[in-house]
Amino acid sequence: MYIQKQKVKNIDLKKINKILVIKLRAIGDVLISTSVLPNLKNKFPNAEIHFLTEPQSGALLKYNPFIDKLIIFGRKDKGYLKFLLKLRKEKYDLVFDLFCNPRSAQMTFATKAKYRIGYSFRLRKYAYNVLLKSRSDYVHNVDFNLDELRALDIDIISRLPILKISEFEENFAENFYQKIVQNSDDIIGINAGGGWESKLWNLEKFAHLADMLIDNFGFKVIIFWGPNQEYIFEKIKYLMKNTPIIPPSTTLLELAALQKRCKFIISNDSGPMHIGAAIGTPTLGIFGPTKPQLQGPLGENCTTIVKSDLECLGCNLTKCNIGNLCMNTLTVEEVYHKIIEWQKLYERK
Repeated sequence: MYIQKQKVKNIDLKKINKILVIKLRAIGDVLISTSVLPNLKNKFPNAEIHFLTEPQSGALLKYNPFIDKLIIFGRKDKGYLKFLLKLRKEKYDLVFDLFCNPRSAQMTFATKAKYRIGYSFRLRKYAYNVLLKSRSDYVHNVDFNLDELRALDIDIISRLPILKISEFEENFAENFYQKIVQNSDDIIGINAGGGWESKLWNLEKFAHLADMLIDNFGFKVIIFWGPNQEYIFEKIKYLMKNTPIIPPSTTLLELAALQKRCKFIISNDSGPMHIGAAIGTPTLGIFGPTKPQLQGPLGENCTTIVKSDLECLGCNLTKCNIGNLCMNTLTVEEVYHKIIEWQKLYERK
């Protein structure tokens, strides 16, 4: 699975006192990477664990119990060389680069840690003294991260992401729902947003699906949305014959608290999909250009749906030149029946 560079002949993990984990960019990817943390704490119970990420993703790690220090790097921040010097002054013993792009490789190399773990991608090998061969095209992204631990024979006791919220966010969700509904046990969450145009299921279909769930099961439906996504809930609300619940603008942790109280969530492949799964809510991910076996939601009673008869599934194209068939041919009825089967709702019909 991995290639160990010759200059690190004997890896002695008995004297590891400070560890750095690096994972940059997308909130879903960063959240998935938190699965490494309980395994590191289990192996190194007395070690200090730092986590380096970017501002938006860092908001989800605020209450993570396995992180002793959260380091935030903004791509537009000035003083990058000073930042690298600060990393070196931390005197890390062990660094895991879970991102392995040119910038994270620079950061890893700058630490001068005794053990620097990363993948053997072109022009980045210099940064690491323990190199791995990637299995990223064959395994879930969580295992792409955990493979760096496996390379050091660290036992994997958990594969699940870690997301914690505070009493403040819990109270926010409770107060919001109390004002809207008397009984919040049957609230269904819908997330119709996403980072890529090609990953978006049609808003009209989401609206139709929401009406079917309300009419047939008496569910209440909340439409989640993020920055600059007001058009999503406005259009879905306009297209629905029933009235959905529309939350205010929220932080990511407030969003997690709202999702935590849902019976289940239906979502495009996106950061909010992973947040819902990580907070413990059963989540159905709608997939097309990305692969559910690699990026699907992780957690108890989470699942996915795809238009499985298409040859172009998993193309990873942000824009489609053949009409986005994977999303446009997936019908409301197919998703609806998947929900009935998944949640065993036959007796409620």
